[in-house]
Amino acid sequence: RTTTTTASNPQQELMQLQQKYDLLQVTLVDCPGHASLIRTIIGGAQIIDMVLLVVDATKGIQTQTAECLVIAEMTTRNLIVVLNKVDLFPENEREERIRMAEKKMRMSLRGTKFENAMMVGISACVGGEKVAAIGGSSGDGAAGSSNNDSTGKIAGTNNIHGLLNILQSQIRAPSRDSKPSPDRFHFAVDHCFPIKGQGTVLTGTCLSGSARPNDMVEFPTLATQKKIKGLQMFRRKANIIQQGDRAGICVSNFDAKLMERGIIASPGTVKLIRGAIAVVRKVRFFKGGLHSGAKFHVSVGHTTVMATVTFWGAREIAQQVEKKELELASSSRNSQTYGKSSLGGSADLAGLPRLKFDWNQDFLHQDDYLEVLPSVDNNSDNNDESDKAKEKGLPPLHWARLEFLTPVYCPIDSLVIGSRLDTEVNANTCRLAFSGRLVERYEAKTDHNRLKSYTKKEKIGTVCRLGDPFRRSDDNKLVRYEVFGTD
Repeated sequence: RTTTTTASNPQQELMQLQQKYDLLQVTLVDCPGHASLIRTIIGGAQIIDMVLLVVDATKGIQTQTAECLVIAEMTTRNLIVVLNKVDLFPENEREERIRMAEKKMRMSLRGTKFENAMMVGISACVGGEKVAAIGGSSGDGAAGSSNNDSTGKIAGTNNIHGLLNILQSQIRAPSRDSKPSPDRFHFAVDHCFPIKGQGTVLTGTCLSGSARPNDMVEFPTLATQKKIKGLQMFRRKANIIQQGDRAGICVSNFDAKLMERGIIASPGTVKLIRGAIAVVRKVRFFKGGLHSGAKFHVSVGHTTVMATVTFWGAREIAQQVEKKELELASSSRNSQTYGKSSLGGSADLAGLPRLKFDWNQDFLHQDDYLEVLPSVDNNSDNNDESDKAKEKGLPPLHWARLEFLTPVYCPIDSLVIGSRLDTEVNANTCRLAFSGRLVERYEAKTDHNRLKSYTKKEKIGTVCRLGDPFRRSDDNKLVRYEVFGTD
């Protein structure tokens, strides 16, 4: 298990980890790379501490690679680029071709938080998977140095130890609850299956809190509770699981067919949400506009539903951030009470501040998402915040009202990702539209009239005569034209 350290760089953190622990277990979760499976990739984004971005060295960055990069920016500070299939380069040109591939990737990473990410060229399976499947041996060395199989084709690996060395050098202690509580247990289930004579096993990742055998857990989507019969981590019995652990939870008298993916949690901690107010930021690689009243696919954890989204409050948020009107301490305490939808507070990593929504505030009306905040001479704070966002290349923050067409179960403070998954897969465009942090629950029937907005209006006219000498004798009024009528 790991806890947060105060080291300023990965090498110092690694030294601290080595002093504190004999072994550090790393769980590798394979997210599908095909563009048509982006919904599954977004679901996997909730359990990320570190990313290995695997790129075909012969093809370079593709549409799905760019989308995975966007998700990585939302969920982690640590990324290693793995250039795979380098065995396809001619051996006499391999080093030069790898350098060219790294240069192209470096250009693609320009402007992201991973500009200085480590890169390594490997071959996970020299000769391809089919060669390995027919009996090729595996080793670790340069392509061509592995043993030959009966067909004379080479099967092995290339520079896997180089990848492992970089991985070890870049490992950083993840952010974890210092005192995990069973009262805020939140577990993302990614697989569910029965074992005869034992019960039903739910495998997944603990996102917050802790759990022990005999604890009661709730299945919010099924409105039922079950007692934990047993816990396992990597085929070993466990007496407790806590945030960050990959585990299997065994329960009895539960039909595995009722759940494939979903969540289980401490009873009463995860509520049904029909709508929410969130602080959101547009993904800068999304080419289309964000229009109020449009429908987007909104993902929270493994759940993706359609939602109608309304944007407003860009100017007001800019002022709030600039004046540092953030309630970080109380906001953090309140959010932990209800668990998290992802490890490490990925809404923080996505650059989404913890803001408190003020129902009594008046907001200037907006028709759509503002790509750039308009300059206002009388509001230097607003201008400063706009300039800072421009320098970072980030679109401005907005408030957004999410009205889910299908209610979802998730804790407040969760990271949400809005996308246009109905876009053609081969369109060569980013389908991820915005990221957000849930701030408040929203009920359309009761909360619609609580939102306050105003529209600035003005009329321009010409004053023809002013002053006492020009007052009319009959009613003592000044003569005016073209302001609110002829008089």
